[in-house]
Amino acid sequence: MLFRLFLFIISTLHWLVSYQVLAYSEIPKNIYAEASDIIFSLEKVDEAYQAKKTAVFSASAELGFLYLTGNTHSRDFKTGVNFRFEQGLWSNSLNANLLVKKTEVENEISPGEVVKNFNTTEQKWKVEAKTKYFINSITQNYIYGDISYEEDRFSGFDSQSSISSGWGRRWYETKMTSIFADIGPGFKRDVEQKATDINHENKDMNSQDSIILQAQITLIKKLTQYIRFEQFAGIKQAIKQGNNSVYEANSSLTSRLIESLQLKISFNATYNSIVKDELENLNTETSILLVYNF
Repeated sequence: MLFRLFLFIISTLHWLVSYQVLAYSEIPKNIYAEASDIIFSLEKVDEAYQAKKTAVFSASAELGFLYLTGNTHSRDFKTGVNFRFEQGLWSNSLNANLLVKKTEVENEISPGEVVKNFNTTEQKWKVEAKTKYFINSITQNYIYGDISYEEDRFSGFDSQSSISSGWGRRWYETKMTSIFADIGPGFKRDVEQKATDINHENKDMNSQDSIILQAQITLIKKLTQYIRFEQFAGIKQAIKQGNNSVYEANSSLTSRLIESLQLKISFNATYNSIVKDELENLNTETSILLVYNF
């Protein structure tokens, strides 16, 4: 109690000094903290000082579907689920998503006879789990663990998986903005897709194991009461020269439609430093999804 009272007195004195300086100077107002910001800071300190003992659980589901006709016939389907659980100094999250795209192609089975079929031209799914443990209830530092697994049918890899652990920090936080960043060593395995020989027989798959340095940063910015912007950037840098490294960036804009329903527009870019000659290093994805919060 005395500690919180001391913080309140110090913050109040700081505000009063800022107010007096403002009254006798011509410096614009917006460089000083407003009362609401000071109250928010005091609330954050109080929340940190008394770490939450009650568990907080949240979940959301995403769904997007696109059907094209005319010159191009295709069907795109994307879905995902996100879970978050917080209690005390622990923060855990689990994210999973699936993307399937089918495009209509024409196959000539005999002269003058053409059959149209929908062939899968893109199919991938990914699961990622992350846990954070804040070192204590006052500091912003935390220890994290991260594990992910992805299968992308048309990326040249049968699967890509990684695990890492290290140190992170909540670098900045206000009512409208939060910035998290972490870094640590890890392990990554890339499994190439099966190749076929001239007799159309499957060859053994090749796998590449790498020691990596993983770094991630996340920015969350509330633009208005109903609109939120998120920016994520991450790298999985292979230590050994000649091994594949992965770079990823994701931008999203989410707007609340009603109490539990949101519209989400996102753009994702993934770059693999080493791929097969016939494949592109950079893959991008733009999606529009409806998000339901439980």
